[in-house]
Amino acid sequence: MDATTVLSALGQRTRELRQEHGLTLRALAARSTMSLRFLLEVEAGRGNISVRRLAALAQALGTTPGDLVTPRSTSANRRPIALLGLRGAGKTTLGKQLARKLRVPFVELDQRIEKRAGLALGEIFSLHGEDFYRRLEHEVLAELLTAPKPMVLAAGGGVVASSDTYALLRRHTVTVWLKAKPDDHWNRVMKQGDRRPMDAHPQAQHALRDLLTRREPLYGKADVTVETSGVPISRAVERLVKALADA
Repeated sequence: MDATTVLSALGQRTRELRQEHGLTLRALAARSTMSLRFLLEVEAGRGNISVRRLAALAQALGTTPGDLVTPRSTSANRRPIALLGLRGAGKTTLGKQLARKLRVPFVELDQRIEKRAGLALGEIFSLHGEDFYRRLEHEVLAELLTAPKPMVLAAGGGVVASSDTYALLRRHTVTVWLKAKPDDHWNRVMKQGDRRPMDAHPQAQHALRDLLTRREPLYGKADVTVETSGVPISRAVERLVKALADA
């Protein structure tokens, strides 16, 4: 690998991570103790960076020096990865970290559906019902997978209940069930400050257990299953990466 390729990869990855962290160039300069002018050169692929500066930049961006200088071309032929599971499975939390490791975009299907409808999910269900949501879900997913590109996709918890949509997902992506115990699903949702399940349904926790039991055979059809209960996020991501590599 020549120096031009390394510097180009460094510039591209630096820009991606800076934007992911919501940092301006000036803020990154302060965090990494580098000049604004030098960082402009780095992001342009012309920054002749020393090992010491590379380490400082990696630390400022929360990654490793090796990650910064590895070209992205290795991800060109990857199929999309679709994460499955009920609310609280960790699709967003783990999905974002996995996407960062694989250097591919992270996409939440529900956000695409909300954008298409011009409504929040709760409003879609209350105003138009579940059948409308499922039709919209299928349409948005079909468009997203018309020309599949490498990505990590967080699918809705109920996508497996729609046979046509689940079949579409399984044809075009590597499906991954993020498996967790019912109590973990519940506690994670509560930890996020979302008390809607409890407020709207006194027996919500029991209902969640029943729903998970009914859907387990469907989730079990996924290409990969990763157990996320009882492990820290970093360890769960490691398990996810390894399972995908083995698959």
